[in-house]
Amino acid sequence: MSDDQIWICVICGLVYDPVLGLPEDGIPPGTAFEDIPDDWSCPDCGCSKADFEPHSEAAWIPPKMAI
Repeated sequence: MSDDQIWICVICGLVYDPVLGLPEDGIPPGTAFEDIPDDWSCPDCGCSKADFEPHSEAAWIPPKMAI
């Protein structure tokens, strides 16, 4: 997996983009998903890191950046 791979929570749909990170949850921009601690949980639904899957569409645009 590349360090900029986007991951999605299969439970609630939260998107983790390593370029953006989740600074409000203590994960700085540029943090690869693999570098997030294994005991981390989804800030929206509380599920485990194992409940995230890589997003396969290369042209995905974060909702905040979409026009």
